[in-house]
Amino acid sequence: MAVPVLTAVTGAVWEVELVSELDRADHGVTVIRRCVDLADLLAAAAAGAARAALLSADLRRLDRDAVTRLSAASVAVVGLINPDDEEAERRLRQLGVLYVLPADAGAEAISAAVVDAVAAVADGSAQQLIANPQAALEDRPVDSGLEEPPPLIGPGRVIAVWGPTGAPGRTTVAVGLADEAARLGCSTLLIDADVYGGVVAQVLGLLDESPGVAAATRQAAAGTLDVAALARIAWSLRPELRVLTGIARADRWPELRPSSVEVVLDMARRLCPLTVVDCGFSVEQDEEIVYDTMAPRRNGATIATLEAADVVLCVCSADPVGLQRAVRALTELRDVLPDVTPHVVVNRTRRGVIPGDPRREVAAALARYAGVSSPVFLPADTPAMDAALRLGKTLAEAAPGSPLRAALTELARSLAGVPAGQRRR
Repeated sequence: MAVPVLTAVTGAVWEVELVSELDRADHGVTVIRRCVDLADLLAAAAAGAARAALLSADLRRLDRDAVTRLSAASVAVVGLINPDDEEAERRLRQLGVLYVLPADAGAEAISAAVVDAVAAVADGSAQQLIANPQAALEDRPVDSGLEEPPPLIGPGRVIAVWGPTGAPGRTTVAVGLADEAARLGCSTLLIDADVYGGVVAQVLGLLDESPGVAAATRQAAAGTLDVAALARIAWSLRPELRVLTGIARADRWPELRPSSVEVVLDMARRLCPLTVVDCGFSVEQDEEIVYDTMAPRRNGATIATLEAADVVLCVCSADPVGLQRAVRALTELRDVLPDVTPHVVVNRTRRGVIPGDPRREVAAALARYAGVSSPVFLPADTPAMDAALRLGKTLAEAAPGSPLRAALTELARSLAGVPAGQRRR
């Protein structure tokens, strides 16, 4: 049977000729509806009327979320562009369209691409479910007859700072790592991706009304985010340190869609050698409200970041409550992302709250109950942290001699790959 196809290329002068050519001969596809706009296309796809869609880059309101919804409805997407329109091809590929062809490629070539795209959706290799927090799938190259664009992922590394609920010090570690890595000469981007209450802007004394990560994800969803745009959005604290502030209110979490966050991280790799991401605490996939529609998930951004990161740091506090939460969180993380192996960072290590030697006792507890070996310990230094928060500055500026800062420097040195003999700035 011929593959039923929808078209949404309104305004294109070649649409009528293409549809006629597809209908004149048996190419294995048949156009069942010419949609007038994006809403019409999504409605027809949701109704199960077709198995593929032909669309153009200039379709009004076309974004990454719309492409994801089409894939979730098991509708394969094939993009058509004007010949030699490299900008349109780049935008479609950034939106997640894997098959992009010039409009003059001919009905036979376009039909073949539609059949291949339908087969990819059928075997799940190109499916991107918006209801799934892990919806940010990596684009795979497809031969479209055009010159392939350069790969998005560059040499930069992404460090995800994550941890259980209860404020174990995720933001403290993330800010400290980014600042110390920058002072070691490694250009660093700090991203606040906490969907429950990001406070990186407040800690650094910045305006939390700045667009930050929300603006970056909006441009990523629209297919207009590039390295230069990301550099303009981020605050430049120093030549070696940039900051992408978080959402101003926690109720704005739907703006941080997993697929858009993935694009932001890809661009961050190309902007800086090191990217540090302050993540939310929860990796739960089954929220209290069970959606029967393609609704976004609040923890999708966190899970997408943890899955894309090169290194995941699990921050926990050195007390009985913090250790219990860490053990449970590590177990949950293994269930959700079994391929992710985090490095545990024990924050606020001090005597008094745990009998005996706190480092030995904490290490033994983590090894016994969580299978963690060689955790990193950060000492408690309340006066230094109070001074930094009071001034809205980093530890290096507020308390340069702090033992906590010295421990963060060594951790940043190992993560950034800076030789031990190199002096910090």
